[in-house]
Amino acid sequence: MTIRKTYGCFKKLPLALLFSGSLMASFATCAATVPAGVELAAKQEIVRNNGSEPASLDPHKVESDVEFNILSDLFAGLVTIDSKGNAQPSLAASWETKDNKTWVFHLRPGIVWSDGSPVTAQDVVFSWQRLIDPKTASPYETYLSSMHVLNAGDIINGKKPADQLGIKALDKQTLEVTLDQPLSYFLGMLAHPSLSPISQADVEKYGDKWTQPGNLISSGPFKLDTWTVNERITAVRNPNYWDNAHTVINKVTYLPIASGTADVNRYKAGEIDITYTVPSPLFASLKKELGSQVHVSPYLAVYYYAMNTQKPPFNDVRVRKALNLAIDKSIIADKVMGQGQTPAWHLSPDNTGGFTFAKPKEASLTQEQRNEEAKKLLTEAGFGPNHPLKFNLLYNTSEAHQRIAIAAASMWKKNLGVDAVLQNQEWKTMLDTMHQGTYEVVRYAWIADYNEPSTFLNTLHTGNSENTPKFSNAAYDKALDDALKATNKADVGKAYQQAEQVLTEQSPVIPLYHYVSARLVKPYVGGFNDSLLNYIYTKDLYVIKH
Repeated sequence: MTIRKTYGCFKKLPLALLFSGSLMASFATCAATVPAGVELAAKQEIVRNNGSEPASLDPHKVESDVEFNILSDLFAGLVTIDSKGNAQPSLAASWETKDNKTWVFHLRPGIVWSDGSPVTAQDVVFSWQRLIDPKTASPYETYLSSMHVLNAGDIINGKKPADQLGIKALDKQTLEVTLDQPLSYFLGMLAHPSLSPISQADVEKYGDKWTQPGNLISSGPFKLDTWTVNERITAVRNPNYWDNAHTVINKVTYLPIASGTADVNRYKAGEIDITYTVPSPLFASLKKELGSQVHVSPYLAVYYYAMNTQKPPFNDVRVRKALNLAIDKSIIADKVMGQGQTPAWHLSPDNTGGFTFAKPKEASLTQEQRNEEAKKLLTEAGFGPNHPLKFNLLYNTSEAHQRIAIAAASMWKKNLGVDAVLQNQEWKTMLDTMHQGTYEVVRYAWIADYNEPSTFLNTLHTGNSENTPKFSNAAYDKALDDALKATNKADVGKAYQQAEQVLTEQSPVIPLYHYVSARLVKPYVGGFNDSLLNYIYTKDLYVIKH
C-alpha cells in the first residue's frame, strides 16, 4: 500500500522573543516533514550505529553522545533544539519571564508518559533534584550550577539539601525556575538530555532497575523495547508522545559497533542505515564511491588529551606545556583525520555562539620551533635522555582513537624522546578509570551541550563535575565569572579570550582538532538534517520507498 503524508510546521518565533520577557505562545515544532509527492516505504524502521555500548540509560548517570543519542529519542525535555540551534517548545507549551531570572513554564495539557500516566510539574522537580543530589553522583551534577539555578552551588557543596533547588511546581502543569542571575543562553541549556524529566513513580517503584526494558517509561517519541548488551537496543514508537502524529518511524535499532570498518561494511551490506562515523582511511574512496551518501558538516566539538593535573609529573605545567607543543596538530587534523577537521589551538571551536578566538603565539611558530621550546621546558622539569618521561596514554576502543594515539606517541618520541605507552579500554571501563582518577593522560572530547563557549570552558572550571583533569586556576575561574557579569558581547568575548589564554599557558588539556560530523546515510532516509550540535532525532526521519 502506498502511504503519502505531508506534515506542515507552524512558523517559528524570532529568536529575540526567546529573551524578551514576554509570553511565548504555544506552537508546534517541526518533526518528520515529508514533502508532497514523496512515496513512503511500507516498513518505517531505521538502524543506526551508535559507536559503543551505552554506560546506562539513566539520564543522570551518563555523559556522552553514546548515551544521549538514545535518550534524546526516549525522553523529551521542556524545550528542544531545532536544526538551526534555536529553542522550541516540547513538553512545555509556553513560558514567560519578567526579569530573565524567574521563569514560569506551562506544560502541554494532557501530556502523559508512555504508560499513559500523566507527566507533571512535580516529575520535573524530582528529576532536577535527583540530578544535583550528591548521592546520585551524576557526571552532570554541576550543569544546573552552570545554568545558575538558585542554590545549585550550595547543594553541590553540601551546604543545602537538594529540595532547596530553585525549582518548584506551582500546580500539576506549571513549573517555576529561579536563577541567581539572568543567563542569555538559559533556554539553550534547558534542552540538554540530562534535564529531561523522568517519572518519579517509575524510579521509586523499580529503583536501580528502572531503566530495564519493561520498567522504563518515557516521554519521547519512542519507548524502550529490547536491550541486548553489546548487541543492540531497540525502541518502538510511543503512541502516547505528545507529537506522535508527526512521527513516521515505527522502530529504531541502535548498534554498539566500535569498529569504523565494520560500521561501513555493515552499511554496504544493507544492515545499517546511518553510520556512527566515516573512518578516515576510507573517506576519500567512500566519497568517490558513494557520493552524496557521505554527509560532512561543521560540528561544535573538540578532541583533546586530558592530563591528570593531580598526579606527578602532570602537576608540573612545564611537562604539560611541553607535551602540548610537541604535537603537530596540522598533521593530526589534515593527515590522520583528513575529513575537514581543523587544528585546535584553543578549546572552543570558532563561531561557537558567534565568537571567534585569536590563536596563541605558538600557532605562528614552525613545528621545529615548538619542539625546541618543548625540549627546554621538559629539561627544566628534570626530564631528558638520562631520565626520559614515560607515561600511559589511555583511549577507548576505536580505530580512529588508535590511529591518533599512535601518531601522537610517535611525535612525542621523535620530538622529545618521550615514551607514551598506549592503553585501550572499552568505553564504560575508560569512563570508570577517568572518574576514579587512576589515569595519567586520557583521550577525551567535548561536544557542545548548547551553542555558547561556556559549554566548553565551564568543564575546566574549579569544581565542575566534568573537570576530568581536576584543573584549578583562579585566573581562569575569574575570566569565566567576568564573562557572566559582562553586559555586552564584546566584553563577553574578551573574557572568554582571557580564559582560552590561561588554558594555553597552563595546558591541562591538549586540544588536537575541532570536529566535523561525517556519516554515511542511505539515500532512502529522508529528514536527515545536519546541525552544529549534531542532533539527529529519529522522530525527524522517514524511509522513502526504494
